[in-house]
Amino acid sequence: MEAGLTPLNGLKNAASTSSPQERALLHNEIAVAPGGYARYPFFYQVMPENPSSKQLESSGPAVSNSGAKSGASSAAKPAAEAGGGKGSKVLAVVNQKGGVGKTTTAINLAAALALEGLKTLLIDCDPQANTTGGLGFARDDERSSIYDLLMGHAPAEKIIVPTEVENLSLVPGSKNLIGANIELVAQDRREYRLRDALEPVRAQFPFIILDCPPALDLLTLNSLVAADGLLVPMQAEYFALEGISELMSTLDRVTQSFNPKLALEGVLLTMYDDRTNLSQQVTENLKGFFTDKLLKTTIPRNIRLAEAPSHGKPVSLYDGKSRGAEAYRELAMELLERNGMKSPEEERRKAAARAAASSLKSFQQPEKKGRFWRSNK
Repeated sequence: MEAGLTPLNGLKNAASTSSPQERALLHNEIAVAPGGYARYPFFYQVMPENPSSKQLESSGPAVSNSGAKSGASSAAKPAAEAGGGKGSKVLAVVNQKGGVGKTTTAINLAAALALEGLKTLLIDCDPQANTTGGLGFARDDERSSIYDLLMGHAPAEKIIVPTEVENLSLVPGSKNLIGANIELVAQDRREYRLRDALEPVRAQFPFIILDCPPALDLLTLNSLVAADGLLVPMQAEYFALEGISELMSTLDRVTQSFNPKLALEGVLLTMYDDRTNLSQQVTENLKGFFTDKLLKTTIPRNIRLAEAPSHGKPVSLYDGKSRGAEAYRELAMELLERNGMKSPEEERRKAAARAAASSLKSFQQPEKKGRFWRSNK
């Protein structure tokens, strides 16, 4: 067997013993693997009867193995499918490595953007639903969630709920998402379910933030297909460097096969301690690899960031003057600047500062008093 096909070892045995859903999952693994179906010519000889493979054949991008073919398919699609929603930005907070601060970044970045006066939608795509709990929503299996959105049980308007933060709305997560990976396999347009579901509401939100699970499964694939940009939280440690090539490979595969407009928005260093030599060395390496894609803002280790979720609040509400809150405010402003967008709240603050400076200037100028008596000279 060719080197690099280790994840598919045992395929022939699986064909005779696995259930239809498990066989469909293998089809899905083939679709997102490097080289796609062309790299596994024996696959249809082993599992030709899988019904989802017929859907893959007709859908185009999932079975296409060349960039030219996928590009032609995407060009033939309507504008909405090719990344519509003019005037809004969909950012997927993603990293295949766990424990790097994805959920903390998704919650606090979304809150910071909302507090700058921009309507923001935060979507909890992780089956652990930590984003939902971190904003003060209790676990409720009866509540409509991202699972219902992906499965087409309810439209986005019926699922979006307001939060304690002004201008911030949430699509809650659910543990039912664990089963969605299997249920979606047999669905039509399974990679585009989230993008299609968000299209009716996308224009209402200048920013939509997707909190992705730490895996490359159908949930993450749906997020990458729906997104315009990737925001990658990363710790300044050795293991973070090891995952860079795999992350870039994932981005290239999704861009070629499903979402040609997907781009790297930026790499964010989290839990950062600039006092250590290791942090500085890793930062230099990342700067050399990503150049201007490495964001200037870094998120420091901060106890307030860790405490805030237990109170069901983003750090900007829990302790707005903490280093963590300041860092995420700076991150929001940097992303706005990179996208050529202005903060309504920043404009209001500047107008208030100009008015205060003007009134102070008039107060400091000595008042010219005219003589109220006539001189005889």
